[in-house]
Amino acid sequence: MNTTPTDRARRFDQDHARRLRALAYRMVGSRAEAEDIVQEAWLRWAEVDEATVDRHGAFLSRLVTNLCLDKLRSAAHQREQYVGVWLPEPLLEDEALFGWAPGPEKQAEFAQDVSIAFMLALERLSPLERAAFLLHDVFDLDYDEIARHLDRSEAACRQLISRARKNIKADYARREVAKEEAERLVAAFIDAVRRRDVAGLAALLAEDAVLMADGGGKVSAVPRPLHGAALIARTFIGFAQMPTSRGWRLLPTVVNGLPGLLIVDDAAGGRLVQTLALAPGAAPGQVGAVYIQRNPEKLGAIASQTAALSRLDREAGESAGPPTQDTP
Repeated sequence: MNTTPTDRARRFDQDHARRLRALAYRMVGSRAEAEDIVQEAWLRWAEVDEATVDRHGAFLSRLVTNLCLDKLRSAAHQREQYVGVWLPEPLLEDEALFGWAPGPEKQAEFAQDVSIAFMLALERLSPLERAAFLLHDVFDLDYDEIARHLDRSEAACRQLISRARKNIKADYARREVAKEEAERLVAAFIDAVRRRDVAGLAALLAEDAVLMADGGGKVSAVPRPLHGAALIARTFIGFAQMPTSRGWRLLPTVVNGLPGLLIVDDAAGGRLVQTLALAPGAAPGQVGAVYIQRNPEKLGAIASQTAALSRLDREAGESAGPPTQDTP
């Protein structure tokens, strides 16, 4: 059957693009780079005679995997030179699965697989370990298919996946957060910040909590991880009390599958200042980690979504009655 280039592009977008973006994002940790990789995959696919390819999806997954491996290898030096803490680009609630989701029975599990803690654990794997692990444990490919993707033997791929699992297990403990608990964590966090309650915020944090902030050298950010509830609470409330924070407004959302916040600056026309994700601690009702993304280069992709959410939040506040103090 003859198809036009437009038909082929539409079919690529409908049948493959979302799944390929999901794979690329988890591989490289960057929305923009994932989009570029999928675009490059399309350009290469457009030059291929489809009739010569038995399984289009497998071919494209292999192509994107290889493009991601090339990107990771070339980015190794850049990551070493990165200023301060590196965190992945944020995904918001309505796109937490980056456009592709499995069946309902795996939704909660899959949401955890874009969490920031999980992405950071992936960062400590070699590119091949990362690819093999994601293809098998997240995207459910068989060992023989992974071997074809990576041009390795099945035995080698099993070893890669085994090593990756051990490292992931050592660095990352999966704990799903019920919707009610997530809402309580966010509400308590907002309340403590608005009241400038250092003790209240410290009580919400686990004693061994960690705060990580990514400014990328573009904006001010805590240059290294902070450890301990008391120190994190004092530091965060200190920032909230600064004159430059007076126009800030806190918008609850979900960031990378975690309960979180968008912080926008109404004094600057609703500009997105940062995202904040709260990872649960070992004990229910406590926050074990606070992940703050401030690098403007990593916030651009969600700016339009943030503006829409901010507008809806403002309209809801106005319809509910006189405005209340809504800054941190």
